[in-house]
Amino acid sequence: PAPKSSSTLMRTDIKEHDDGFEMTIDLHGFKKEDVQAELKDGYLTVNAETKTETSEGDEKKGTWVRKERFEGKCSRTFYVGEDVKEEDIKARFENGTLVIDVPKPQPQPVAPVQPKPAPAPVATMQFSIYGTDMAVRCDASMQFRLHSCSESDISRAWTEISNSPLAETLLADCLSLRSEHRLCDWAYLMTLKQLSERFFNGKCNEAVLLTAWLYCQSGYAMRLGTFGNRLYLLYASDYVILNAIYFTIDGLKYYPLDCNCDRLFICNAAFPQEKTMSLAIRQNQALSPSSSSPRQLSSKRYPDMKAAVATDKNLISAFNNYPTGFLSGDVCTRWAVYANTPLSPTAVNSLYPSLRKSIAGLSTLDAVQRILNFVQTAFVYEYDDKVWGGDRAFFADESLYYPYCDCEDRSILFSRIVRDLLGLKVLLVYYPGHLATAVNFPSQVAGDYISLRGEKYVICDPTYIGASVGATMPDMDNAAAKVILLE
Repeated sequence: PAPKSSSTLMRTDIKEHDDGFEMTIDLHGFKKEDVQAELKDGYLTVNAETKTETSEGDEKKGTWVRKERFEGKCSRTFYVGEDVKEEDIKARFENGTLVIDVPKPQPQPVAPVQPKPAPAPVATMQFSIYGTDMAVRCDASMQFRLHSCSESDISRAWTEISNSPLAETLLADCLSLRSEHRLCDWAYLMTLKQLSERFFNGKCNEAVLLTAWLYCQSGYAMRLGTFGNRLYLLYASDYVILNAIYFTIDGLKYYPLDCNCDRLFICNAAFPQEKTMSLAIRQNQALSPSSSSPRQLSSKRYPDMKAAVATDKNLISAFNNYPTGFLSGDVCTRWAVYANTPLSPTAVNSLYPSLRKSIAGLSTLDAVQRILNFVQTAFVYEYDDKVWGGDRAFFADESLYYPYCDCEDRSILFSRIVRDLLGLKVLLVYYPGHLATAVNFPSQVAGDYISLRGEKYVICDPTYIGASVGATMPDMDNAAAKVILLE
């Protein structure tokens, strides 16, 4: 038979999502230990090697008449971008199929940023956001005035900013802040807004226009809108953001910032390679640490399962006005944003050592059971409507900080702890009006379960107080539930 090429052996499907790409590679006949991946200079190479197992004397037992199964090495290489780091890539091997999740990098500047040499030393402007001090190089020479919100005045001011000798320097400093503090897209926009309002000594049309210029030149899709004598920035996102007004332009949703107007005059000038805002937070943002007061949390069933837990108040501040939304009509993607966000170092260092000690030496089932009871009984349940006046999901840190939480918050926290401490795969399970989880165990576990891609996920409900692994809350139908596999 003709030799098989790597592309034939490693057939690959690539699906694009808002936050990245999912690559599914056929590797039938290979074992997990036969497969390796390497990231170098923006190229991801997947190598696989298999050999036919032989034993002494096999050659005496017969002669091969036909041999079609592949034996040897094969590889595929994909360009994923030089900004992608190895730790950002997630992979899993299931039933002869390798699934790789590659995140999209944050938007890049419209053009290469090349700060011009300043004729004299440039003043540094200090500002603060989320309790974190920041600084950029700019001075009064960049200030401008908008006499009106007419197209001609906005165009003149935009050109004035672009032609300023310090414009590229300021943009370069903003991009450095984004990288240095590992800011997510929303936090970066809020940083630009805070910077601009500090520069113009308050909220004004000039501050909106400077924010828009910096955001646009950083590579993000945005539009400008006016209503009367007010100027507004509209940011684009593939997410359906809840409780927010939006305008559809060229098939994209644009959300006005700090604006409740349902009618705007919008300039539809587009820029090359502009990217939408993602709500995903894939890494801890490097804000100045500000530890909260320790909170005593303990399991009722397992008294030794306890910890004095603190979290980061500056991070909590950053979460306070964070938009919430979902993708592609799938409500579960909303909770996935919260569940896939890493726990802060402050919370990790105060919570995880005690939990690790409590589950040390236990079977995986017993360890999950202890974590489940800890989340079921260490927190006080209350409805969001009563506490917040409406629905509000929590990031894991918020459940550790605030005195009350509900079913979605507990499921998000439980899924985070199980993945971090035990490395198990977890589903969020959505029933109408209720959220739970399901865990993929390495060995057979009794109880109710959900099947996904040929694997069994056992129900674990952090709100079904006292329930063990495998117990479904009454009146919840697992067959009709929606699920999403977490990272």
